[in-house]
Amino acid sequence: PAFAIGRTQHILYQLAVLFYEQKVAPFPVIVDSPMAIEVGKVYAHHPDLFDEETINWRKQGVFPLDRTWFKFTTSGEESKQLNELKGPCAILAGAGMCNGGRIQHHLKFNLPYSSTQVLIVGYQGYGSLGRQLVDGAREVKIHGEQIQVRAKVHTLNGFSAHAGQNDLLKWLKPLAQAKPKVLLTHGENLEREALASQIVQNYGLKPMLPVLNQVIEI
Repeated sequence: PAFAIGRTQHILYQLAVLFYEQKVAPFPVIVDSPMAIEVGKVYAHHPDLFDEETINWRKQGVFPLDRTWFKFTTSGEESKQLNELKGPCAILAGAGMCNGGRIQHHLKFNLPYSSTQVLIVGYQGYGSLGRQLVDGAREVKIHGEQIQVRAKVHTLNGFSAHAGQNDLLKWLKPLAQAKPKVLLTHGENLEREALASQIVQNYGLKPMLPVLNQVIEI
């Protein structure tokens, strides 16, 4: 499962480099997300916004959205045909938390097999199908059916699009001297409380942790 905007393109970028440098033997990689495919076209149409690293790779003939490296499926029929593929392959499909989209179809078909590897590369919210898999559920409900989970589930947190606790504390440091009011509005309670504790320790500021429907005057 991969978020269509940003995450999918990031994964393809890394795979293209690994294949090009022969650090990993190329294997079939299929992007099964119409939105991700369309977003990829936007990336390709704006080479003027590429960073230096991407420009250098492109000069060497490496571009992560090049169909030399990857296959893209758009129709529902093409998506279903992926079930018939023989041999190893990787399928990137939305949605990133497995709470909808084509990834549910692929999980429904592949979770019962011990040979399946599910690689979680994004945050999985509480209650989502993806979170159930990360937490080790041995059975999940997809499209109203109970599906046995015999697949191996892995998490790869390095692709997070959010700043971590250290980055957030570093960002706050130059502002802390002015003793601002700090509100932590984003994130689950356990993580918010941990960050709030660090802010108290490091800067002597006691953050507010707003809850649903709470009104705060600025």
